Amino acid sequence: MRSVTYSMNVSLDGYIVDPDGGIDWTVPDDNVFRFWIDEIRDVGVHLLGRRLYETMLYWETADQERALDDAEREWAALWNPLPKVVFSTSLSSVRGNARLASGGLAEEIGRLRAEPGPGDIAIGGATLAAEAAAAGLIDEYRTVVYPVLVGGGIPFFPHHERRVDLELVETRTFDSGVVYLRHRVRR
Repeated sequence: MRSVTYSMNVSLDGYIVDPDGGIDWTVPDDNVFRFWIDEIRDVGVHLLGRRLYETMLYWETADQERALDDAEREWAALWNPLPKVVFSTSLSSVRGNARLASGGLAEEIGRLRAEPGPGDIAIGGATLAAEAAAAGLIDEYRTVVYPVLVGGGIPFFPHHERRVDLELVETRTFDSGVVYLRHRVRR
């Protein structure tokens, strides 16, 4: 059965965007960007909320807007054909290899888990991940922690009223001070 993973960049104080909605502090160095390229190879389908979907639309046409370096071309070549499911109440259509969710999050994840195929089910976006976490649907939390305190914004970890015990599976420290932490949910 396919695992559900939630991974995003996060500040040391636990936010994925700062109080002004900025993410400029998450610009990866070459090693961190290479890490994300390697991570996306293990994803079979990506679930996104509207805001993250709109942010990631950049990659649909990035090669037309400017010259990409080799790593950016490699990312785009992996990201663009990746199947995506977008959860939105305001979008009427999506582009590229994406489709709007036809059911609720638990229903979509249940259907995707049952489908044969390689790769994890990745969730991107704090609001969507909070819903999945509250329903106990996340198998792994993968944080790429940046050495910055942003003082508020949208939190990586949802605030819900249940305890979730985690097992540390992997860590990696980059020269830039960025730290990757991978935790599996203990069931």
